[in-house]
Amino acid sequence: MKAVVGVDGSKYSEWVLGWLGEMPFRVAPRVTAIHAMDLQSVRAPFIVQPTVSGYELDEGEAIHLLESRAKQVEAETKRRLVKLGLKGSVRVVQDKIAQALIEQAGHKGLIVVGSRGLDAIDRLVLGSVSTTVTLHASCPVLIVKEPPQTLRRMLVATDGSPSSKKALQFMAKQFTAKPDAKPLVILLVHVMPFLRYTMVKEAGEQLLAQEAAKLEKVGYRVRQFPCVGPAAEEIMKVVNHEQPDLIVTGAKGRGAVARFLQGSVSTKLVQQSACSVLVVR
Repeated sequence: MKAVVGVDGSKYSEWVLGWLGEMPFRVAPRVTAIHAMDLQSVRAPFIVQPTVSGYELDEGEAIHLLESRAKQVEAETKRRLVKLGLKGSVRVVQDKIAQALIEQAGHKGLIVVGSRGLDAIDRLVLGSVSTTVTLHASCPVLIVKEPPQTLRRMLVATDGSPSSKKALQFMAKQFTAKPDAKPLVILLVHVMPFLRYTMVKEAGEQLLAQEAAKLEKVGYRVRQFPCVGPAAEEIMKVVNHEQPDLIVTGAKGRGAVARFLQGSVSTKLVQQSACSVLVVR
């Protein structure tokens, strides 16, 4: 599998690469690290231009600063890839980073990007990148929010929809417990709506059991969490109580009528959770 990551020289770049080194992939992905120089933002008259020690740079100086920074990021990223034992390359592009990541990954890659927080201010910088990529990418997206760590517990949100099935298939195909490591624990959450609870309770529990059995068959330990209520709210209750290392969710469920796990749920989980989130398409 191809993993496409955004790097900018910050600690979030280190986290992103570190997560690729810690993820329990069956086969290590080949990494394409992308550093984007958005020259259009430098040339836009309504954008506040970069400054050094209070001195506002002109366009030529700003571009030179971006190019110098790009060389530093490229060299450091190459060193990090070698240190982590990851195979791959580094590309410097003149484009907006979100667009560059989406185009490079295509339909079959995995995009990994740092969140840099998702409050109102951060959405205007790198946070907006993670939001844009999550909404518009055609492949799975991992939004990294914490330093890299060994994954022990992953929460998987499911509703029986094609997108949630893709999330389960992705895990079964791409992940496996590392040799001599304890089995990965899956917190399998299925949320049912209030209005149709009596109609879907039995079917929901049956679906949950079937999906748990599939995960157990490939070596996971599974704990089941049937829930009732608003999907994002109920999932976050489990997240806050169980403290998973990673949330895995499909990009879109079946909608408000057929199921509660809607497309907006993945966005809410990305915004509200403290841990990293993998959104699968």
